[in-house]
Formats: sequence, structure tokens, C-alpha cells
Amino acid sequence: MKILLITIVLLLLAVAGIAIKLWAKKDGKFAGTCASQNPHLNKENEPCGFCGKMPEQCDNQ
Repeated sequence: MKILLITIVLLLLAVAGIAIKLWAKKDGKFAGTCASQNPHLNKENEPCGFCGKMPEQCDNQ
């Protein structure tokens, strides 16, 4: 029972942290979430599989 309570509290803290980060960020967007911005994931300079943007088209480089 104690472990379940600790787990629930930790999960609630994690969700609260993400919510606070979204609230504090401008327009509620996480910066740099596009995979084409990461040089370790996109070594061949391909477009993002999710949004289709090329690395040079991304906002946060």
C-alpha cells in the first residue's frame, strides 16, 4: 500500500511539472521537439517524419 501511494504521488508530481512547464512556456510549446533538429537522429539531413520540415526550416536551431 505504501509503494502504491508513493508511486501515485510521484506520478502526480511529474504531471504537475509538465503542466507548469507548458503554462510557463510561450504559446505552450516545447522547444526543439522536431526530430529534424537533432543531429544525432538526423544524420542524412532528411525531413522530419512527423511535421515534414527540413532542418533549415525549423524555428529553434
